[in-house]
Amino acid sequence: MAVISLSGASQSVNGIQSSYMAQVQRRRLYGGLTLLIFIVLMVSGFNIADNRNAGGFWDGLHQIGDYPADVLSEAWEKRADLPGLIAKYFPALIETINIAAVSTLIGAIGGLFLSLLGTRGLAKWPRLIPLFRRISDVMRAVPEIVIALVLIFVLGGGPVPAMIAISIHTAGALGKMFSEVAENADAKPVEGLASTGATWSQRMLLGVFPQIAPNYVSYTLLRFEINIRASAILGFVGAGGIGYELRNAMGWGQGRFDDAAAIFLLLFGTIVFFDQLSSRYRNRLTDGQSH
Repeated sequence: MAVISLSGASQSVNGIQSSYMAQVQRRRLYGGLTLLIFIVLMVSGFNIADNRNAGGFWDGLHQIGDYPADVLSEAWEKRADLPGLIAKYFPALIETINIAAVSTLIGAIGGLFLSLLGTRGLAKWPRLIPLFRRISDVMRAVPEIVIALVLIFVLGGGPVPAMIAISIHTAGALGKMFSEVAENADAKPVEGLASTGATWSQRMLLGVFPQIAPNYVSYTLLRFEINIRASAILGFVGAGGIGYELRNAMGWGQGRFDDAAAIFLLLFGTIVFFDQLSSRYRNRLTDGQSH
């Protein structure tokens, strides 16, 4: 009897092992087919894009380093002028930072309301939760540059269209992230305040916001970094700031490459500075919350 039971157990183990190996081989096959399809789609998509671009990618690939080399060589020849050029374009950099800061502040306030009104268990009007969530989806789905181009056509060039465009996109993006944080908030303080007759705004301010404030500030600082880059990019479409000066310097070509190099140095230094500064404060907030 013991021999028979051991033989049956051995057959059962062999059957489980063979079944497991078959599943592993099937998964590998599916994974390989998925990778193959992905590669085919990427190659075909690239060829279509290259043909629509007059097939110039491979022809111009060997020239990819020419422009940076020209900029660096001219900047090195005129390196004595770089401090003066940096001082010249510093006000444009301040304008870019101001656009990013105001846009982040407005977007964070908008994202706060969208998150609280679109979070289950916290929303003032539960039936309107899908509406506020779709509003947030639409606001972050449209790129800033598209919104800015429309606003520039209506309002004209300048920092105001850039500020509005970045604020709209920031509100949608932060509304999504804030909502995910708010969903994890403890409901007991809110219920306790509700039992005392507190209003919705009082429940949010006293019961929810103290729990989620560190994450909210952390996400806002992260978004500020992104908005500095976005405000610089929007300058290329006439939205003001240092991006506008960079477009002019690059468009002028030879003879203004030292200006472009000075602007690149300003942008690089600013982005690194704010990246390190915000990372430091975000780490403090998250570490303080964990303790």
